[in-house]
Amino acid sequence: MPGGRLTQQERQQIALGLADGLAYAEIARRLDRPTSTITREVMRNGGPTAYRADLAHRATEHRAHRRRQAAPRGPEAPPQAYGRDPEAVREYEETFTTAMMQSGAPKMMSRVLACLYTSDTGSLTASELVQRLQVSPASISKAISFLESQGFVRRERDERRRERYVVDDDIWYQSMMASARSIAQIVEIARQGVGILGPGTPAATRLENTARFLDFVSESTARAADQALEVLHTKPETTSGGTATPSSDRG
Repeated sequence: MPGGRLTQQERQQIALGLADGLAYAEIARRLDRPTSTITREVMRNGGPTAYRADLAHRATEHRAHRRRQAAPRGPEAPPQAYGRDPEAVREYEETFTTAMMQSGAPKMMSRVLACLYTSDTGSLTASELVQRLQVSPASISKAISFLESQGFVRRERDERRRERYVVDDDIWYQSMMASARSIAQIVEIARQGVGILGPGTPAATRLENTARFLDFVSESTARAADQALEVLHTKPETTSGGTATPSSDRG
């Protein structure tokens, strides 16, 4: 399996594969690359519907040039636990950030969340975030305020009385439930419109059908989130043979 950076020709093959509706795994197989490489490449460069080989190649060259320029001035990458490859971790954080941005989150908020979520402790101080992301304290403060307002992070004091920002295991559950509540509000508004526009009229029928659809989605989302909540609290458990198996600490 080839290593190293993607070539321009490979990026052109990725673009052709996306245009043909191929899955990432199939494109990866044809290029003899890991599926994660293709996924990261596409998500970092506009997503499957906006990916362009020439723009992606130029953007990659620009990022590489910028890193080479910044390398003498910037701090060394923090040491990685568990023998992780620092470059692979950095690239994954970029992929995570891109995915969050495509879901609607602002860039700095996405970067902070990616940094917190990929830390083993799930918590960092403002100074640690500043050092890792190489941004100003004001940028971190603004990002944390936004994430806190959305329920993605919380604050706590450690033993040295420093304020730490924490991502809990439940953040995706809370996000799903907030989404379900938001959809439920739209359902109620749509049904109000049915009465105003007159039941049976084309506009009212459209709103009623929308309400029925979204009502089903909202209830299904909330029910699925409740049923799957335990998954978020599954922790690795070492067996007598030394292998790790999932276990839950929730009764």
